Amino acid sequence: MTIESKKNIFVKLGRFLSQFSEAENKQREDVEGNAIFFDSFANLITLSQSHNGWYTPEQVHYAINSWAEALTDENLDKWLSMYSFDNVKSKRIALILAGNIPLVGFHDFLCVLITGHDVLVKTSSNDQHLLPFLAKYLIHIAPELESKITFTEGKLENFDAVIATGSNNTARYFEYYFKDKPSIIRKNRNSVAVLNGEETKEQLIALGEDIFRYFGLGCRNVSKLSVPKGYSFNAFFEAMFEYQDVIQYEKYANNYDYNKAVFLMSNFQLLDNGFLTIKEDYSYASPISSVFYEYYENLSDVEKRLLTDTDQIQCIVSNNLIQNSIAFGETQKPKLWDYADNIDTISFLLIT
Repeated sequence: MTIESKKNIFVKLGRFLSQFSEAENKQREDVEGNAIFFDSFANLITLSQSHNGWYTPEQVHYAINSWAEALTDENLDKWLSMYSFDNVKSKRIALILAGNIPLVGFHDFLCVLITGHDVLVKTSSNDQHLLPFLAKYLIHIAPELESKITFTEGKLENFDAVIATGSNNTARYFEYYFKDKPSIIRKNRNSVAVLNGEETKEQLIALGEDIFRYFGLGCRNVSKLSVPKGYSFNAFFEAMFEYQDVIQYEKYANNYDYNKAVFLMSNFQLLDNGFLTIKEDYSYASPISSVFYEYYENLSDVEKRLLTDTDQIQCIVSNNLIQNSIAFGETQKPKLWDYADNIDTISFLLIT
C-alpha cells in the first residue's frame, strides 16, 4: 500500500467519526460502511459508560470528535510530509495501551499502520471496545489491513518492537521485560499551568477545560498551577464555577469526597468550592478532583524547574509566559504531530 492509499483510509475513518456528536448522530450519504457500522457505533458510545464508568457519552463524543477533526486530508498531509517512507521494511509492532481516557492509544495505532508495519495490540481492560470497533471499520473499507491488525488478550509474542504505556511502576517492568527489543516506554506525566494574575475570565474558563476534561484522568490534564506570590484565587474559582456539573458524576463525586477527607484528616490547608479542592504542594500529580499549586517569585525560576523536570511534564499552559507553552483550553486538542512525551513515534518506527 502506498502512503497515499493509507492516508485515504484514515480520512474515510475521520469522515465516519464526524457523524457522531453529543448533540446528535447524523448519517451522511457519502460515508462508506454506514449500513453496517453506524448504528452499532452509536450503540457502543451509549454503552461505553457501562464498560468504564469514566467513559460518559460526553467524554466519548469529545474523543471521537477530536479524532474526526484530526483525520483530514490537510492534517494528514501536513503531518506525513515531514517524513520519507521509502524503503520501510514491514515489522510487527506490539502496543500495550492505557485506558485512562477514550481512544488514548489510537495515535500509536495510527502511527504503526501509516508507516506500513503490522500492529499487535493489547488493550487496557478499561478500554476494550472502542479501538477494536474502529479496527473492524478500517478492515471493512480496506480488507488488506486484516492481516496487519491483531488484538490479543494473552501474552505478547512474535514482535519486533514495542510501544508500552503505563505507570512509573509498570514502566520499570516494561523496561526489564522488553530490554532486548527496540521500545518506547511511557510513564506518568502531568501538565502544568503558569499564571500571572492577568488572565481574562475567558482564559480561566478555558483553563477549566484543561483541568476537567476526561475528569482530569489524562496526562494532558492540568494538575498543577504555578502562581505568583500573593495570587488571589477568587477569579480562578469564579471561572471554575462553569464546570460545577462535574460533581453530578458519581465516580468523580466519590473521589472528591474521599480525597477531601484525606486532606482534611492530614490537617492540610485547602481551598474548596464544593467540587474542586486546591492545595499548596510541590508535586505535579494531584488526585482526581484536586489541583496542586505552588507560588513563585520569578518566572525564570519556574522555567528552570520545568526544564529540570521535563521528563515529568506533558504540557505547559500559559498566556505566552513560558516558551513553547500552549494556549488555555488546548491541552486535549493535540495535533497529529504533537507526540506523547515529545518522542517522535513515526521516526522511531521508520528506523526500527
